[in-house]
Amino acid sequence: MYRRINGNSRRGCLVHNHPSGDPSPSQADIQMTKAIIDIAKPLGIAVHDHIIVGKSGHASLRGMRLI
Repeated sequence: MYRRINGNSRRGCLVHNHPSGDPSPSQADIQMTKAIIDIAKPLGIAVHDHIIVGKSGHASLRGMRLI
């Protein structure tokens, strides 16, 4: 988020991996994503998606309608 704030960017996506290989979002992933979206909104930054990468593929929180 630092680069979003100081780099004059107003949009972004969150991405991280699950070393376990299962890309399914945990409750902690969902809660953290919603918290980041809430924090970013007053700064004028839109979080478009949160992608989780695993050994068996990837998961999109937006695609799963979790955000």
